[in-house]
Amino acid sequence: MILGPYTILILIVFVASMAIQAYLSSTYKKWGQVRNARSMTGADVARLMLDENGLGHIPVQAVPGNLTDHYDPIRKIVNLSESVYGVPSVGAMAVAAHEVGHAIQDKVRMPALVLRGHMAVPLNLGMNLAPLLLLAGVFLKITGLIWLGAILFGFALLFHVVTLPVEFDASRRALNYLQQRGLSGGDGGNGARSVLTAAALTYVAGFTMALAQFLNILGIARSSDD
Repeated sequence: MILGPYTILILIVFVASMAIQAYLSSTYKKWGQVRNARSMTGADVARLMLDENGLGHIPVQAVPGNLTDHYDPIRKIVNLSESVYGVPSVGAMAVAAHEVGHAIQDKVRMPALVLRGHMAVPLNLGMNLAPLLLLAGVFLKITGLIWLGAILFGFALLFHVVTLPVEFDASRRALNYLQQRGLSGGDGGNGARSVLTAAALTYVAGFTMALAQFLNILGIARSSDD
């Protein structure tokens, strides 16, 4: 890591991010052991929600890992981790509904989701180049390279900005659907909300980290002009 005026902030955010990740894991572990009101597995909930939203053509499949759940907008597949796919828990129900929320966003062409999709490939390329450009600029004392690296990191920050409303909206759709279908009876509603809130905090932490890194690099770039 290149030291800059915001290095301490980055360290603080990093520690906070680790704490949030631990909170997410403990929250999901708790609600992953509580059976939901309808005893429906994550795959059952996803299939029902997809079918009722005109997305019967989208398959639901299990993928290895824990909390590796995601919607693939390219292949049009809802991927659920092993701890979600075949488990009839409140946590699995919430996560599955959230991923279907992304599928619905894709169906209605939510602008933020579309923009995020277009940003993915150039962002990956830029994030691979940004650290190299920054390091080269610092050690070779070439201000232009430092600023180019800063701009690429700025695009990464923009990606996180766009991601926040996408994730929040998917959780809103999930909670609304679970409530309307009566799937969040008993403590299920509170549990689903707790799981999705904990997950949302990880995206907020990601944005905060990206912001701290960008400010740090911006400070380095400005000092290089002196």
